[in-house]
Amino acid sequence: MSEAGNMGAGSLETGKAAAYRVLARKYRPSNFSELIGQEPMVRTLTNAFASGRIAQAWMLTGVRGVGKTTTARILARALNYKTATVDGPSVDLSVPGEHCQAIMEGRHVDVIEMDAASHTGIDDIRDIIDRVRYAPVSARYKVYIIDEVHMLSTQAFNGLLKTLEEPPPHVKFIFATTEIRKVPITVLSRCQRFDLRRIDAGALVAHLSAIAGKEGISVDDEALAMIARAAEGSARDSLSILDQAIAHGGGTVDAEAVRAMLGLADRARIVDLFEHVMKGDVASALAEFRAQYDTGADPAAVLTDLAEFNHLVTRLRFVPGAADDASLAEDERRRGADFAKSLSVRVLSRTWQMLLKGIPEVQSSNRPVSAAEMVLIRLAHAADLPTLDEALKSLEGAPSAPPAPRPNGTAPGPGNGGGASAVAQARMPASNGGAQTMRLVETEPAPAAFVPAPEPVVETPPVVVKSIADIVALADSNRDLAFKVLVKRCIRLVRVEPGRLDVGLTEDAPKTLLNDLTTKLRAWTGRNWLVSLSKEEGGQTITQVETAKRETAFLDARSDPAVAAILERFPGAKIIDVRIPDAPEVETAEASEPIEPAQDDDEI
Repeated sequence: MSEAGNMGAGSLETGKAAAYRVLARKYRPSNFSELIGQEPMVRTLTNAFASGRIAQAWMLTGVRGVGKTTTARILARALNYKTATVDGPSVDLSVPGEHCQAIMEGRHVDVIEMDAASHTGIDDIRDIIDRVRYAPVSARYKVYIIDEVHMLSTQAFNGLLKTLEEPPPHVKFIFATTEIRKVPITVLSRCQRFDLRRIDAGALVAHLSAIAGKEGISVDDEALAMIARAAEGSARDSLSILDQAIAHGGGTVDAEAVRAMLGLADRARIVDLFEHVMKGDVASALAEFRAQYDTGADPAAVLTDLAEFNHLVTRLRFVPGAADDASLAEDERRRGADFAKSLSVRVLSRTWQMLLKGIPEVQSSNRPVSAAEMVLIRLAHAADLPTLDEALKSLEGAPSAPPAPRPNGTAPGPGNGGGASAVAQARMPASNGGAQTMRLVETEPAPAAFVPAPEPVVETPPVVVKSIADIVALADSNRDLAFKVLVKRCIRLVRVEPGRLDVGLTEDAPKTLLNDLTTKLRAWTGRNWLVSLSKEEGGQTITQVETAKRETAFLDARSDPAVAAILERFPGAKIIDVRIPDAPEVETAEASEPIEPAQDDDEI
């Protein structure tokens, strides 16, 4: 698999050594048959070209390195394909055409590539709009490839709409983006959209193996699996990692070199760590983690690999065919299948949730090793804990123990309190594989003649509301702090009678405050209340009263000779609180509130 450089580029390098090209450029696909993992898009384009239903604009989206720009160039090459025998758009590009090499190298005059990240304004789009009216110089179509199109400004998108909807017949647009949701729907609706998929790990392994063979590089299968897994479905990333691994290993690539280069843990040791955690063996789990850390593994990477293996075990429980993934090591296949048979979904899902919360903790901690060890301790401790439902079921299904013998040797019967004797037991798992019985409650039999006396009925005194302070006290006792604040700040009392309350409201009072007050008074006092808005202004709100008291208290404090002397002696000091010792208790909500600090420049 070679780039378009094989189509005549060799003649340009005669007589001098060719400059080194990274693998991602050297093995860049040059036609649709070389694209990896994008069969649905290739099939759609093949049928469209065969039937002549060629769109005016395409939108290519996918993760970085999946092949969006390469696909755009191949598509531009297919639109302008021309050979001695073929003069028309074609998906079959096996024979190099007249414009193919220049297009694939990004230097054709009629294929204009623009990076929207650095050309975001309306002026850049205006330049395109002005030039689309002119016919192509030598090719069949003038093709505009705009990469990272989501970076265009709103004005630029709006300026492009009309041209995009009705372009001249000799113009085609190809857009590429990693953030499809940031592209306006008005632009998307005018394009034919292709979602380029992440490349399967197995396909990446086969692709990397073929390239290593062409390069004459010795690479073991485990190293290829690690590279494919680290690339996360990106062909460009996988080739970049392989390039780095070749340089790191001096021409050969083995698993240990890749593991050290990427800071990964040994997959077999990850399985060992998972086994220690699932057994609840904290000491072995911590020792294994420390051993991996000492060999260069990153703590967050270890937990991430642990989460991936946990996910693999869960998948194998429901999809046994997942073991055929080419990127899996033999230990992962064999031992993962064993774990899938022995571990419950409850344990696996709980471990997954705990790891999802633990990994960010490790990544953000300034002591990642300690944080990772704490996560492992939590996992090992919770590995064999039953859920609440399972614990309740075990208690409900436990057999009752026989009644305890009476001191005189007679068995208790209905007449001597046998019906009142109970021993509650629970079956608990034992370390030797059997079961042990844990006694929870044991009660002595009650005398048969004993009849408990009825409890005296205590009448609850009616709740009396005589002021707004009483309503504040009710809200406080019912722990409705938000409503308490509203009452103190927004309600002015006009008059109050049993079952009737006339109030005035401040300008910032919520519209639903009177209805809420009626409902809450009915619930708190046990009687119906008629709450109405009076035309009279009413008195001050409790907040206003408290503010006035606070200001008076701080004014009196500043007037005190001793306090004034202290403030003068310590420049910059301010009064932050006023407390009056041995003050008589006042049975109002206002008096029970402490005096809050004043906003003053002096502090004591």
